[in-house]
Parts: sequence; structure tokens; C-alpha cells
Amino acid sequence: MTVDRPVVVVGIGADGWDGLSPLSRAAVEAADVLVGSARQLALVPGSAERREWPSPMLPAIPGLFAELADRAVVVLASGDPMLSGVGTTLVRELGAAAVRVLPAPSSVSLACARLGWAVEDTEVVSLVGRPLELLHPHVQPGRRLLVLGSDGGTPAAVAALLTERGYGDSQVTVLAALGGPEESVTTGTAAYWNARAEPLVVTAVECRALSGTAPLPTTPGLPDDAYEHDGQLTKNEVRAVTLSRLAAVPGQLLWDIGAGSGSIGIEWMRAHPTCRAVAVEAVEERAERIARNAGRLGVPYLRVVHGRAPDVFGRLPQPDAVFVGGGATTPLLLDACWDALPPGGRLVVNAVTLESEAVLADWHARYGGSLVRLAVQRAAPVGGFTGWKPAMPVTIWSGTR
Repeated sequence: MTVDRPVVVVGIGADGWDGLSPLSRAAVEAADVLVGSARQLALVPGSAERREWPSPMLPAIPGLFAELADRAVVVLASGDPMLSGVGTTLVRELGAAAVRVLPAPSSVSLACARLGWAVEDTEVVSLVGRPLELLHPHVQPGRRLLVLGSDGGTPAAVAALLTERGYGDSQVTVLAALGGPEESVTTGTAAYWNARAEPLVVTAVECRALSGTAPLPTTPGLPDDAYEHDGQLTKNEVRAVTLSRLAAVPGQLLWDIGAGSGSIGIEWMRAHPTCRAVAVEAVEERAERIARNAGRLGVPYLRVVHGRAPDVFGRLPQPDAVFVGGGATTPLLLDACWDALPPGGRLVVNAVTLESEAVLADWHARYGGSLVRLAVQRAAPVGGFTGWKPAMPVTIWSGTR
């Protein structure tokens, strides 16, 4: 979309007009039209026409700015408009050349200033319009988190999640109206949190695990008991090696074929917040279980497709990597996976039967790649002593197209 003049996005804090820079004030004073929420519009003086955002906002943006294309438009936004804000949305919808952003201090900067936290050492998690479960991967012993929420219910929800995870000793600090005359700071412990919160708050967390709480890191190979499963689970040692071959890259997409409990797709997505995955599972009960595992382990956006491979491939976006955990002997399945990949895409296939191993040996002969056999043994009771109990060996073929 093109506009006659750039839309100016002015960040404004809780201190309103008094906190704006001379440049931002000048932009507001020169505006023909001010666009923002009712609260933001009330913070600035002037005679410009004022328009509140329509609801829903996103579908209305192209029409709104097409209508105002020949006028000087200023959009008012909270703090830094490029931090989980409307500035990011407008750049995406209108293009970077059509938007000029004049930021104010963000709620993140203000919160860190009040707490004495280094911004670069603090994890920022936005739950604005997003599921609470996204917080799970960030809950790690000793970590400092700033959680941005949609409403005043966020602090209580965060405290409940921390307590359920075994982090009830975590210190929770709620900072409201940052930078304004009514700024407030409330501190408590997650397990005993009962304070009321204003709608516009930042929730700061110092994660403290109770004794005996097992960490769930974002590195591959979570404990097997982290998953709900019916036995169809890539065991954690094999999972770690498999994921190393798949090589999760930020922003890339994985197909997890015959996903079982969903462990490969889930840990691919836990590797980085921008990693995406599709879990394909033919058994409906398992597909439902995958969705539950994904939510509990912090990747609720994992897409679960109930159907058979390769029949469902035509309705999936192109992958950057594909994992086949079972079904290597299905006619043309591996060929369909290979054909779906772009240059540089990775295919990883696991096998436990002689028949599927023969398929992988053939693929190794045809396409090269890596062929590895893993044999894992675990210590187990043998009478009054301890011995080694072997698991079924797993053969892994991996190749890059």
C-alpha cells in the first residue's frame, strides 16, 4: 500500500504530553488527524480530528489509511511502538517507507530502570493477545523475566503458572502506570500472590525453583516423563541426536511425520520462539495428546494435523526440515518428504525394524548422507544388584537436499 506522506507513530507514556520530546510534540501539533485509543487521545491537546481505532483493528487498517492518504496522520501508541506495539503492525501492513516512528521509553526500559535490572540480561515475554502457555520455556532457575500482558489478570495468571511448575518461591513484582504520576510497585511471592492489578502493568519475575523441581531446558532431550504418551515416544537420548540432525534454525518450519506424542516438533519449537512445526498424526487420540503436550510445554502454536502421510502434504506449507519417526516402509513416503524440501532442507528418518533399516540403507546408497545406529542401555535392578537393560537400537538416516 502507498500513502502520500508517511504515517507518524508517536510513542507516549503514562506521563502524557509532558513526557513527549519536542520532535514528538511538533508531530502531534502538525497532525490533521490523530488516531489511537480513547485513553491515548485524551493525553494530548490540540484541535486535530481524532479517531479511535475501530474494532477489530487489523482488517480496518488498509481502508482507514487509504481514506486518510492525503492528510497528515499521527498514530499515538504506548511507549516504544516497535516493542509488541502498533508500530510493528503498521510497518507490516503499510511498508517501512510509509511509516515514521518516534518512540518513547518502553515499559521494558522503565521497568528495568526501577528494578535495577540490565535490559540485555532480562527475558521479555509478550502475552499481549497470546496464550499464557508461551511463558513455560522461559521459566528456568535464576532467570529474570518481564511479562507484558493484555490486562490486569496477567500477574495472577503468571503467579499460578509459576506455582504449578514448582516455582512458587519466585518473587513477583507488578509495576503499574510506569513513568506517570500514579506509578506503583507491588512485590510478593508467586505461591501467595493475591494482589489486585491495574490493566496496564508489567509483571517482573525472579524465577526461584523449589527443592526437587526438575528444570525443563530448551536444549534437546527433555525427560521422557515430561510427556503424556502411550509408548509412541522418541526416547530422550535418541531425541537429542535426532534434533541435532534436524538442526533447528530460527524461523524455519519442521514437519514431524507420525508424530506420536509430538516430542520432536515440540522440542524443535522450544529451541527458539520463531521456530514453527507441523505434527502429522493418523491416530486421533494421539493427535489430541500432542496438542496437550504442546500447551503444557510452552509451544501452543504447534499445528497438529490429523491425517495420513503423504496424503495431507498438499495442504501443508513447505518445510525446511522433515522428520519421519515411523512408517519408513510406507510406499513413496520418503520420496514425497524429499520432494517437499527446498535446497538445503534436511530429512531425518528413524527406524527400529529390519524392514525399515533396509529402506534407510537403500536411501544411504542413493543419496549419501549419514547413517548412524544408536544402542542405549539403562541401569536397572537385577535381583539385588544392578545391570544394564538394553533398549531397542535405533537407526537414523539424515540427509540434506
